[in-house]
Amino acid sequence: MLRRKFLKGAAIAGAGSIGAAASFPAPAIAQSMPEVKWRLPTSFPKSLDTIYGGSEFVAKRVAELTDNKFQIRAFAGGEIVPALQVLDAVQNGTVEAGYTVSYYYVGKDPTFAFDACMPFGLNVRQQQSWQRFGGGLELTREFLKDYNIIQFPAGNTGTQMGGWFRKEIKTVEDLKGLKFRIAGIAGQILTKLGVVPQQIGGGDIYPALEKGTIDAAEWVGPYDDEKLGFNKVAKYYYYPGWWEGGPQVSLYVNLEQWNKLPKMYQAALETASAEACQWMLGKYDAQNPVALRKLVASGTQLRPFPRPVMEACFDAANELYAEIAAANPKFKKIYEPWKKYRDEQLLWFRVAEGTFDSFMTAASQRKKAPAKKG
Repeated sequence: MLRRKFLKGAAIAGAGSIGAAASFPAPAIAQSMPEVKWRLPTSFPKSLDTIYGGSEFVAKRVAELTDNKFQIRAFAGGEIVPALQVLDAVQNGTVEAGYTVSYYYVGKDPTFAFDACMPFGLNVRQQQSWQRFGGGLELTREFLKDYNIIQFPAGNTGTQMGGWFRKEIKTVEDLKGLKFRIAGIAGQILTKLGVVPQQIGGGDIYPALEKGTIDAAEWVGPYDDEKLGFNKVAKYYYYPGWWEGGPQVSLYVNLEQWNKLPKMYQAALETASAEACQWMLGKYDAQNPVALRKLVASGTQLRPFPRPVMEACFDAANELYAEIAAANPKFKKIYEPWKKYRDEQLLWFRVAEGTFDSFMTAASQRKKAPAKKG
């Protein structure tokens, strides 16, 4: 009885103050909040339950955190907005938010690439570190203001595979004339080596590869690639996807719509997005090894890119970055601190992470000595 009286008195005493919120159960707070309904187009097909599933994860968590008052409905690429036009729809207010990857929009400005990943750039942990503690989030948000957008990291696939090829890639010469489905700034790098890049939405890659409209295609990794059936129309599966060491999926929100949200809803959206990053990465890490074994067992030929090919691509990337930085002040403003951060991270990872990973890979492949009898 005394406890009930105390709690009741504390709630009345705290009314009108900031601290009063702590005295009410969450549902009571939510009941006084407005109902908000948003549409969330994505750049991905629904069949890809992890990269598309990140959008549904965000929507579900936001609803849970706001007692279902803030509802977000996700849509697959092409349902209400073309897969590669999500940015435009958010920018002009056709929809409130979008779930996409920024490198789809490097045709507007190559600076977009930093919000997702730069070829020969950061791995997933380094990307998250740069965004949260290296100034990356502030720099990319400053850039995106010109597009009437605020961005939230809301997913990451981890390092991706190099893609599916109809023929083997043994030398740099084998790249010449290759029609390759590849997104983002990596296509500009490969153009320097004679590749003809094609940017195609995820749901349209299989028929293009099957019909021979393209000679090769990259998407994400074994789990998604098996679902899309690429192994049925291309034999050789290459790695690593040097253009996507830690590609970030982002939630793009129209600035006017963001500013209209109650602070509680803003916090819910930011929290859900951060959780989605770990959810997606963890799920891919669990699914990819199993899918890769199945692909190899079914006849897929797993191949590393030859070192001379990797080195030629690396040199072409640095050449391109220097050219863009010399002509594009927005790109240069992010590129210079990003590059410095990358170099510091590489030094640190070489000391501890790289050494540990290299040892564990080698140790796991050693055959155990047979136990001595007697």
